[in-house]
Amino acid sequence: MTAQDSLALRQSRGRQIYIQGSSRSGKDIHAYIGEASLEVPGSAMPCASCHGLDGRGKAEGGIAPSNLTWEFLTKPYGLKHADGRQHPPYTERALELAITRGLDPAGNKLLNAMPRYSMSREDLLDLVAYLQIVGKDAQPGISDNKILIGILVPTKGTLIELGQAATAATKAVFDELNAQGGVFGRRLELEVIETTDTPAATREKVEPLLKDQHLFAMSGAVIAGFESELLPIFAQQETPLIGPLTLYPQTTGPLNRQVFYLLSGLDGQARSLINFVSKKPELKGAKVAVVHQQTALNAAVVEVIKDQKKKAGSGVTTVVAYATGSFDATNNVKQIKDSGAGIVFFLGGSDEGLAFLQEAAKLNWFPALLVPGGSIGAAVFNAPPGFDRKVFFSFPTAPADQTEEGVKEFRAIAEKYKLSSTHLAVQISAYSAAKILVESIKRSGKDISREKLIQVLESLHQYPTGLTAAISYGPNRRVGAMGAHVVTIDLKAKQFVPEGGWIESN
Repeated sequence: MTAQDSLALRQSRGRQIYIQGSSRSGKDIHAYIGEASLEVPGSAMPCASCHGLDGRGKAEGGIAPSNLTWEFLTKPYGLKHADGRQHPPYTERALELAITRGLDPAGNKLLNAMPRYSMSREDLLDLVAYLQIVGKDAQPGISDNKILIGILVPTKGTLIELGQAATAATKAVFDELNAQGGVFGRRLELEVIETTDTPAATREKVEPLLKDQHLFAMSGAVIAGFESELLPIFAQQETPLIGPLTLYPQTTGPLNRQVFYLLSGLDGQARSLINFVSKKPELKGAKVAVVHQQTALNAAVVEVIKDQKKKAGSGVTTVVAYATGSFDATNNVKQIKDSGAGIVFFLGGSDEGLAFLQEAAKLNWFPALLVPGGSIGAAVFNAPPGFDRKVFFSFPTAPADQTEEGVKEFRAIAEKYKLSSTHLAVQISAYSAAKILVESIKRSGKDISREKLIQVLESLHQYPTGLTAAISYGPNRRVGAMGAHVVTIDLKAKQFVPEGGWIESN
């Protein structure tokens, strides 16, 4: 690593401490307030909360926080404050003492409103390194007349049309905005990045592009199957990602601040299904079993099912996993029936799901079958008659979410920009993500930054896309619409029937 790269890394780590009051290393940071030295977590009193993202401070409640920009702190003739306190210019060492001991370069005590911080030596050096560029760190992908947004899509193979649909919908939103003059005189330009054959190869392609820091953010990226490889680099390069297309939003473990999902994935939908059956009289209290194809992602959903069932006051009776291509319907059905389960979660393909239903009917056993995401698909309409209105699917969005105004606006855009009539769900998702991004850029103001964008997104509450459930984010919430619609099947009419409406997943 070059000296320049090393400094940039220190400044990046310092930016997190300045803005969030937390260390990327995971080491504790504490703030001590007032004469009594009341101890609070650093995250409760980050520097930016008083001094602002630009370091210039904003008077509030009779207190005027100091200007922390390096040019101001290091004026060669020193500083004289409104209260008469004066001192020589700051140095790096003097800044360390101000941060940790509350003393200015002349040894004067700073105001009691200024916390003293306890942190590791490495974190302190990182923070001081960032304070030397606060307010002037260049924002990637932004110039006086444009903001560059990326989209990651497959452009070859079986998913090419899906990628084309996502790209066209996103570009249509940007083109319509640009036709109206853009945002604060800036056009939104879209750069298309192609995925490759494997997650590892895609990461090798995407990582240097993000590291070059020429993209401001990404919208509507198709990351399905690439989640574990790609999501960490968005965090590392601090690149906001709005509305990625995936069935598995990663919301467990440390929060990835850069990623804002639009809708619940299979895990959130599974929680909604548990909440649904917990309130259904004929199913309340029934034992629950799970059948799933052996994948790491399905295994994660199984753990979510166990967790949500535990919250509902009971557990999962049986879990049956099968390898791809080796589903044993006869033995699997017998095992689960013998466990006494009255509810079965099914995470697998359409052929296996239909085989399960047919084998269960042979035993005159008709449990409720719960299918997050509706993976069985239209094959379910060939299910034995005994499963009429006993198979329940979850979907993160439905026509009930759409408003008359939202549909009218989307149809006008689709007609004007000649959007395809296929892959409508993908178009709606990408279109909605682009609308959320545009709205957040507008609310961020002319002096936009990535951090301002994230803070605006975190304050978004019940934002109406017109085509999905209302979107809300927060400091600890990264799924905009947390829940799912539950539908069942009418085997006689061969159609889906709404059942239970919108069910929250929390």
